[in-house]
Amino acid sequence: MDSARSDSFMALKILVAGGFGVGKTTLVGSVSEIRPLSTEERLTEAGRPVDSLDGIQHKTTTTVAMDFGRITIHHDLALYLFGTPGQDRFWFLWDELAQGALGAVVLADTRRLADSFAAVDYFEHRGVPFVVAVNCFEGARSHRAEDVAGALDLDPGTPVVLCDARERESCKEVLIRLVEHAASSYEARLDANAPSS
Repeated sequence: MDSARSDSFMALKILVAGGFGVGKTTLVGSVSEIRPLSTEERLTEAGRPVDSLDGIQHKTTTTVAMDFGRITIHHDLALYLFGTPGQDRFWFLWDELAQGALGAVVLADTRRLADSFAAVDYFEHRGVPFVVAVNCFEGARSHRAEDVAGALDLDPGTPVVLCDARERESCKEVLIRLVEHAASSYEARLDANAPSS
């Protein structure tokens, strides 16, 4: 790395969160320019009473700690992606993963939108900027972004974007929208705290 790059290069931490089976591991894997780290384990009979597979019967694995990937957005900006586990029993990891994060992507599946409420609440209560990315699954009914925002009762100004977690360019657009939203949220907080003249 040359000295010009090292002086201005910035790495930002981003969380990819959401309910069980919404496509978090897929998104991190699709967009990462490095081989992603994944802590996927096979679902077992022991987990059947606590992991509902309604609407995702084909799912055979689950993230038990985190996913990790990296993408360079610009020559001087890289995003480090941390995918969170979706099941409630792994939520104790979220506080550790969230430390130092610029913002979060809450991935949502409109077939199971209620699974997104916990992640939305988590980031709203902690003041972490986030965008909701609706993963447009094949065969799922399409919804307008504003309808999803209303159904999730999002705070005004919280972006909702449509994406395909399998498509790299689609995921990149989500991440760029998050960085823009986090930057504008940060500027708004600075303006609100600036002393009045």
